[in-house]
Amino acid sequence: MPPEAINTTMDAPAGAGATRPAGAVARRRAGRTSWSPRWLPYAQAAPLALVFLLFFVLPLATTFVVSFWEYTEYSIEPAFVLTNYTDVFYGCVADLPRLCTTFATYLSTLKFVAIVWAITLTLGFTIAYFLAFHVRTLPMQIALFLVCTIPFWTSNVIRTISWIPLLGRNGLVNETLQSLGITSQPQEWLLYSDFAVALALVHLYTLFMVVPIFNSMMRIDRSLVEAATDAGASGWQTLTNVIVPLAKPGILIGSIFVVTIVTGDYLTIGIMGGQQIASVGKIIQTQINFLQFPIAAANAIVLLAVVLVTIWGMLRLVDIRKEL
Repeated sequence: MPPEAINTTMDAPAGAGATRPAGAVARRRAGRTSWSPRWLPYAQAAPLALVFLLFFVLPLATTFVVSFWEYTEYSIEPAFVLTNYTDVFYGCVADLPRLCTTFATYLSTLKFVAIVWAITLTLGFTIAYFLAFHVRTLPMQIALFLVCTIPFWTSNVIRTISWIPLLGRNGLVNETLQSLGITSQPQEWLLYSDFAVALALVHLYTLFMVVPIFNSMMRIDRSLVEAATDAGASGWQTLTNVIVPLAKPGILIGSIFVVTIVTGDYLTIGIMGGQQIASVGKIIQTQINFLQFPIAAANAIVLLAVVLVTIWGMLRLVDIRKEL
Protein backbone atom coordinates (compact mmCIF):
# COMPACT_ATOMS: atom_id res chain seq x y z
CA MET A 1 0.00 0.00 0.00
CA PRO A 2 1.38 3.44 -0.89
CA PRO A 3 2.33 5.77 2.02
CA GLU A 4 -0.35 8.28 0.98
CA ALA A 5 -3.04 5.62 1.35
CA ILE A 6 -1.65 4.59 4.73
CA ASN A 7 -1.77 8.20 5.93
CA THR A 8 -5.31 8.59 4.63
CA THR A 9 -6.38 5.40 6.37
CA MET A 10 -4.77 6.45 9.65
CA ASP A 11 -6.50 9.85 9.51
CA ALA A 12 -9.91 8.30 8.89
CA PRO A 13 -12.16 7.98 11.97
CA ALA A 14 -13.08 4.59 13.32
CA GLY A 15 -15.82 2.92 11.34
CA ALA A 16 -15.41 5.26 8.38
CA GLY A 17 -13.05 2.96 6.45
CA ALA A 18 -10.34 4.25 4.22
CA THR A 19 -12.59 6.06 1.79
CA ARG A 20 -12.13 9.64 3.10
CA PRO A 21 -11.05 11.91 0.23
CA ALA A 22 -7.50 13.14 0.36
CA GLY A 23 -8.79 16.73 -0.11
CA ALA A 24 -10.68 16.61 3.21
CA VAL A 25 -7.54 15.46 4.97
CA ALA A 26 -5.54 18.24 3.36
CA ARG A 27 -8.10 20.87 4.42
CA ARG A 28 -8.05 19.56 7.99
CA ARG A 29 -4.26 19.68 8.09
CA ALA A 30 -4.34 23.19 6.67
CA GLY A 31 -6.74 24.17 9.44
CA ARG A 32 -4.33 22.81 12.00
CA THR A 33 -1.39 24.71 10.62
CA SER A 34 -3.17 27.99 9.84
CA TRP A 35 -2.69 30.62 12.50
CA SER A 36 -2.92 34.34 12.99
CA PRO A 37 -0.88 36.58 15.28
CA ARG A 38 -2.34 36.76 18.77
CA TRP A 39 -1.96 40.54 18.74
CA LEU A 40 -4.06 40.98 15.58
CA PRO A 41 -7.46 41.42 17.39
CA TYR A 42 -5.89 44.00 19.70
CA ALA A 43 -4.46 45.90 16.73
CA GLN A 44 -7.88 45.96 15.08
CA ALA A 45 -9.53 47.31 18.23
CA ALA A 46 -6.74 49.81 18.98
CA PRO A 47 -8.07 52.79 16.92
CA LEU A 48 -11.51 52.67 18.51
CA ALA A 49 -9.97 52.11 21.95
CA LEU A 50 -7.71 55.13 21.43
CA VAL A 51 -10.65 57.36 20.47
CA PHE A 52 -12.62 56.07 23.47
CA LEU A 53 -9.66 56.76 25.76
CA LEU A 54 -8.96 60.29 24.47
CA PHE A 55 -12.51 61.57 24.18
CA PHE A 56 -14.31 59.76 27.00
CA VAL A 57 -12.11 58.19 29.65
CA LEU A 58 -9.56 61.01 29.84
CA PRO A 59 -12.09 63.89 30.07
CA LEU A 60 -14.14 61.95 32.61
CA ALA A 61 -11.07 61.23 34.73
CA THR A 62 -10.06 64.89 34.52
CA THR A 63 -13.52 66.00 35.65
CA PHE A 64 -13.36 63.58 38.57
CA VAL A 65 -9.95 64.88 39.65
CA VAL A 66 -10.94 68.54 39.35
CA SER A 67 -14.03 67.91 41.48
CA PHE A 68 -11.70 67.58 44.51
CA TRP A 69 -9.77 70.81 43.90
CA GLU A 70 -10.13 73.99 45.92
CA TYR A 71 -11.26 77.24 44.40
CA THR A 72 -11.73 80.82 45.46
CA GLU A 73 -13.03 83.91 43.73
CA TYR A 74 -9.61 84.43 42.19
CA SER A 75 -7.92 81.06 41.84
CA ILE A 76 -8.21 77.28 41.47
CA GLU A 77 -5.70 75.17 43.38
CA PRO A 78 -5.04 71.42 43.00
CA ALA A 79 -5.95 69.64 46.23
CA PHE A 80 -7.94 66.73 47.59
CA VAL A 81 -10.91 68.05 49.56
CA LEU A 82 -14.55 67.02 49.81
CA THR A 83 -15.78 70.59 50.16
CA ASN A 84 -17.27 70.70 46.68
CA TYR A 85 -19.42 67.63 47.29
CA THR A 86 -20.59 68.89 50.65
CA ASP A 87 -21.47 72.22 49.01
CA VAL A 88 -23.58 70.38 46.43
CA PHE A 89 -25.73 68.90 49.19
CA TYR A 90 -25.43 71.86 51.56
CA GLY A 91 -28.43 72.12 53.86
CA CYS A 92 -30.14 68.99 52.52
CA VAL A 93 -30.18 67.29 55.93
CA ALA A 94 -30.93 70.41 57.95
CA ASP A 95 -33.87 71.37 55.70
CA LEU A 96 -35.67 68.04 56.08
CA PRO A 97 -38.55 67.32 55.62
CA ARG A 98 -38.46 70.21 53.11
CA LEU A 99 -36.48 69.63 49.93
CA CYS A 100 -33.19 71.46 49.70
CA THR A 101 -32.20 73.27 46.51
CA THR A 102 -30.22 70.33 45.18
CA PHE A 103 -32.96 67.76 45.71
CA ALA A 104 -35.61 70.12 44.33
CA THR A 105 -33.49 70.71 41.23
CA TYR A 106 -32.92 67.00 40.67
CA LEU A 107 -36.63 66.36 41.20
CA SER A 108 -37.48 69.00 38.59
CA THR A 109 -34.98 67.47 36.15
CA LEU A 110 -36.25 63.92 36.71
CA LYS A 111 -39.82 65.15 36.24
CA PHE A 112 -39.00 66.31 32.73
CA VAL A 113 -37.10 63.08 32.09
CA ALA A 114 -40.13 60.98 33.04
CA ILE A 115 -42.61 63.08 31.03
CA VAL A 116 -40.44 63.22 27.91
CA TRP A 117 -39.56 59.52 28.15
CA ALA A 118 -43.23 58.49 28.38
CA ILE A 119 -44.32 60.69 25.46
CA THR A 120 -41.38 59.83 23.21
CA LEU A 121 -41.84 56.12 23.93
CA THR A 122 -45.51 56.30 22.95
CA LEU A 123 -44.82 58.32 19.80
CA GLY A 124 -41.68 56.40 18.89
CA PHE A 125 -43.31 52.99 19.26
CA THR A 126 -46.36 54.07 17.27
CA ILE A 127 -44.31 55.55 14.42
CA ALA A 128 -41.93 52.59 14.31
CA TYR A 129 -44.84 50.12 14.35
CA PHE A 130 -46.52 51.92 11.46
CA LEU A 131 -43.32 52.02 9.40
CA ALA A 132 -42.41 48.39 10.10
CA PHE A 133 -45.78 46.64 9.79
CA HIS A 134 -48.14 48.88 7.82
CA VAL A 135 -45.81 50.26 5.14
CA ARG A 136 -45.25 47.33 2.81
CA THR A 137 -42.66 48.57 0.34
CA LEU A 138 -39.05 49.28 1.25
CA PRO A 139 -38.77 52.51 -0.82
CA MET A 140 -41.79 53.96 0.97
CA GLN A 141 -40.34 52.94 4.35
CA ILE A 142 -37.10 54.70 3.49
CA ALA A 143 -38.94 57.80 2.27
CA LEU A 144 -41.10 58.07 5.40
CA PHE A 145 -38.10 57.39 7.62
CA LEU A 146 -36.23 60.25 5.94
CA VAL A 147 -39.22 62.49 6.63
CA CYS A 148 -38.73 61.75 10.33
CA THR A 149 -35.13 62.95 10.08
CA ILE A 150 -36.00 66.32 8.50
CA PRO A 151 -35.92 68.18 11.88
CA PHE A 152 -32.29 67.09 12.28
CA TRP A 153 -31.33 69.10 9.23
CA THR A 154 -31.26 72.17 11.47
CA SER A 155 -29.60 72.80 14.83
CA ASN A 156 -31.25 72.25 18.20
CA VAL A 157 -31.21 75.98 18.90
CA ILE A 158 -33.17 76.83 15.75
CA ARG A 159 -35.68 74.06 16.34
CA THR A 160 -36.18 75.22 19.92
CA ILE A 161 -36.52 78.92 19.12
CA SER A 162 -39.00 78.13 16.34
CA TRP A 163 -41.62 77.35 19.00
CA ILE A 164 -41.56 80.88 20.42
CA PRO A 165 -43.48 82.56 17.53
CA LEU A 166 -46.03 79.77 17.75
CA LEU A 167 -46.58 79.66 21.51
CA GLY A 168 -45.95 83.31 22.46
CA ARG A 169 -48.54 85.70 23.85
CA ASN A 170 -49.16 87.08 20.35
CA GLY A 171 -48.17 83.86 18.63
CA LEU A 172 -50.02 81.84 16.04
CA VAL A 173 -51.58 79.42 18.54
CA ASN A 174 -53.01 82.14 20.78
CA GLU A 175 -54.26 84.13 17.79
CA THR A 176 -55.99 81.04 16.42
CA LEU A 177 -57.60 80.14 19.74
CA GLN A 178 -58.95 83.67 20.18
CA SER A 179 -60.19 83.95 16.59
CA LEU A 180 -62.10 80.69 16.98
CA GLY A 181 -63.62 81.90 20.24
CA ILE A 182 -62.06 79.10 22.28
CA THR A 183 -60.30 81.57 24.57
CA SER A 184 -60.94 85.21 25.30
CA GLN A 185 -57.36 86.16 26.17
CA PRO A 186 -53.82 84.89 25.47
CA GLN A 187 -52.83 81.73 27.33
CA GLU A 188 -49.69 82.46 29.32
CA TRP A 189 -48.96 78.79 30.06
CA LEU A 190 -48.17 77.98 26.45
CA LEU A 191 -44.70 79.55 26.62
CA TYR A 192 -42.05 79.79 29.35
CA SER A 193 -43.65 76.95 31.27
CA ASP A 194 -43.25 73.25 31.99
CA PHE A 195 -45.53 72.54 29.03
CA ALA A 196 -43.28 74.46 26.63
CA VAL A 197 -40.15 72.71 27.93
CA ALA A 198 -41.71 69.24 27.62
CA LEU A 199 -43.05 70.02 24.14
CA ALA A 200 -39.67 71.20 22.85
CA LEU A 201 -37.83 68.23 24.35
CA VAL A 202 -40.28 65.79 22.77
CA HIS A 203 -39.84 67.54 19.45
CA LEU A 204 -36.06 67.31 19.69
CA TYR A 205 -35.59 63.75 20.88
CA THR A 206 -38.46 61.59 19.61
CA LEU A 207 -36.30 60.34 16.73
CA PHE A 208 -33.84 58.86 19.24
CA MET A 209 -36.68 56.56 20.28
CA VAL A 210 -37.98 55.84 16.77
CA VAL A 211 -34.72 54.60 15.26
CA PRO A 212 -33.80 51.75 17.67
CA ILE A 213 -37.40 50.55 18.01
CA PHE A 214 -37.84 50.53 14.24
CA ASN A 215 -34.57 48.60 13.88
CA SER A 216 -35.77 45.98 16.37
CA MET A 217 -39.17 45.65 14.70
CA MET A 218 -37.62 45.16 11.27
CA ARG A 219 -35.73 42.16 12.66
CA ILE A 220 -38.92 40.43 13.84
CA ASP A 221 -39.77 37.36 11.78
CA ARG A 222 -43.10 38.11 10.11
CA SER A 223 -44.04 34.43 10.28
CA LEU A 224 -44.36 34.81 14.07
CA VAL A 225 -46.99 37.51 13.60
CA GLU A 226 -48.80 35.39 11.03
CA ALA A 227 -48.68 32.39 13.36
CA ALA A 228 -50.21 34.42 16.18
CA THR A 229 -52.98 35.61 13.86
CA ASP A 230 -53.63 32.07 12.61
CA ALA A 231 -53.85 30.88 16.22
CA GLY A 232 -56.72 33.30 16.81
CA ALA A 233 -54.85 36.09 18.59
CA SER A 234 -56.35 39.54 18.31
CA GLY A 235 -54.32 42.51 17.12
CA TRP A 236 -53.80 43.68 20.71
CA GLN A 237 -52.73 40.20 21.86
CA THR A 238 -50.26 39.94 18.98
CA LEU A 239 -48.89 43.35 19.87
CA THR A 240 -48.45 42.67 23.58
CA ASN A 241 -47.34 39.03 23.40
CA VAL A 242 -45.22 38.98 20.24
CA ILE A 243 -44.15 42.40 19.01
CA VAL A 244 -43.48 44.21 22.30
CA PRO A 245 -41.33 41.40 23.82
CA LEU A 246 -39.27 41.13 20.64
CA ALA A 247 -38.88 44.92 20.42
CA LYS A 248 -37.55 45.22 23.99
CA PRO A 249 -33.91 45.81 22.96
CA GLY A 250 -34.93 48.76 20.80
CA ILE A 251 -37.18 50.15 23.52
CA LEU A 252 -34.35 49.92 26.05
CA ILE A 253 -31.75 51.50 23.76
CA GLY A 254 -34.11 54.33 22.84
CA SER A 255 -34.96 54.88 26.50
CA ILE A 256 -31.27 55.12 27.40
CA PHE A 257 -30.73 57.69 24.65
CA VAL A 258 -33.66 59.86 25.70
CA VAL A 259 -33.03 59.64 29.44
CA THR A 260 -29.32 60.47 29.24
CA ILE A 261 -29.79 63.37 26.81
CA VAL A 262 -32.75 64.97 28.60
CA THR A 263 -31.06 64.65 32.00
CA GLY A 264 -28.14 66.83 30.90
CA ASP A 265 -30.08 69.23 28.67
CA TYR A 266 -29.94 72.83 29.84
CA LEU A 267 -30.24 74.84 26.62
CA THR A 268 -33.82 73.81 25.82
CA ILE A 269 -34.95 74.24 29.41
CA GLY A 270 -33.35 77.66 29.55
CA ILE A 271 -34.93 78.90 26.32
CA MET A 272 -38.41 77.41 26.67
CA GLY A 273 -38.53 77.97 30.43
CA GLY A 274 -37.58 81.62 30.18
CA GLN A 275 -34.57 81.01 32.47
CA GLN A 276 -37.08 80.44 35.28
CA ILE A 277 -37.04 76.64 35.51
CA ALA A 278 -34.15 75.01 37.33
CA SER A 279 -32.28 71.96 36.08
CA VAL A 280 -29.04 70.27 37.01
CA GLY A 281 -27.53 71.03 33.62
CA LYS A 282 -28.43 74.70 34.02
CA ILE A 283 -26.71 74.82 37.43
CA ILE A 284 -23.54 73.28 36.00
CA GLN A 285 -23.58 75.71 33.07
CA THR A 286 -23.99 78.70 35.42
CA GLN A 287 -21.11 77.53 37.62
CA ILE A 288 -18.88 77.14 34.56
CA ASN A 289 -19.77 80.67 33.43
CA PHE A 290 -18.59 81.95 36.82
CA LEU A 291 -15.37 79.87 36.48
CA GLN A 292 -16.32 77.68 39.44
CA PHE A 293 -14.94 74.59 37.75
CA PRO A 294 -14.38 72.36 40.83
CA ILE A 295 -17.96 72.54 42.12
CA ALA A 296 -19.27 72.28 38.55
CA ALA A 297 -17.20 69.10 38.18
CA ALA A 298 -18.62 67.78 41.45
CA ASN A 299 -22.16 68.42 40.22
CA ALA A 300 -21.30 66.68 36.95
CA ILE A 301 -20.01 63.60 38.78
CA VAL A 302 -23.15 63.44 40.92
CA LEU A 303 -25.31 63.81 37.81
CA LEU A 304 -23.32 61.06 36.10
CA ALA A 305 -23.91 58.78 39.10
CA VAL A 306 -27.66 59.43 38.90
CA VAL A 307 -27.69 58.63 35.17
CA LEU A 308 -25.67 55.45 35.68
CA VAL A 309 -28.03 54.27 38.42
CA THR A 310 -30.99 54.95 36.13
CA ILE A 311 -29.40 52.99 33.28
CA TRP A 312 -28.51 50.18 35.66
CA GLY A 313 -32.15 49.98 36.72
CA MET A 314 -33.23 49.76 33.06
CA LEU A 315 -30.71 47.02 32.36
CA ARG A 316 -32.04 45.07 35.33
CA LEU A 317 -35.48 45.06 33.70
CA VAL A 318 -34.20 43.89 30.30
CA ASP A 319 -31.05 41.82 29.75
CA ILE A 320 -30.05 43.54 26.53
CA ARG A 321 -27.10 41.18 25.91
CA LYS A 322 -29.43 38.20 26.00
CA GLU A 323 -32.07 39.90 23.86
CA LEU A 324 -29.56 40.93 21.19
